[in-house]
Amino acid sequence: MKPTFRKVIEAMRACWYLRKCSKVGLLCRVVGKVIVENDGRIYLGNRVVIRGSHVPVELATYRGAVLSIGDGTFINGGVSICAQNSVEIGKNCAIGNYTLIMDTDFHSVGDIWARPQGAAVKIGDHVWLASRVTVLKGVTIGDGAVVAAGAVVTRDVPPATLVAGVPARVVRELHASEMAQG
Repeated sequence: MKPTFRKVIEAMRACWYLRKCSKVGLLCRVVGKVIVENDGRIYLGNRVVIRGSHVPVELATYRGAVLSIGDGTFINGGVSICAQNSVEIGKNCAIGNYTLIMDTDFHSVGDIWARPQGAAVKIGDHVWLASRVTVLKGVTIGDGAVVAAGAVVTRDVPPATLVAGVPARVVRELHASEMAQG
């Protein structure tokens, strides 16, 4: 099967925009722009697709931090992911427009120059984060979970659940048939 011309261009764009990443898997594609600030390590799995066509995607790590994105994950426009310590995103995830994922608060209240302690973020496999989701430090999102649009995730999300709201709360459990469709 011959790759289409568009996919070849997207793969070439990935080579250019992701050149600052520590490791880029096979068949990664970039549509639009990606901004990479890598003072730590950024690992992308195979077949990761980043779509920054209307607003660039931002991937950033502090010194010594690790950001890893699993095979087959799709990242939409305007997404910002920042790791001070560790952000791990599983396989076959979908991350919606303007989502923020960060393991740090960036500064302390009262002292904008003091960097607070970060806490690792772990997102399981087959997770869907809808648009404008915010995932804060120290959160683990279980496999197969769905986070509704606009939710702010401040605590762990169990596997195979739908969460929504500010702060995000469990709305209901998801059944295997729903997860296969999503």
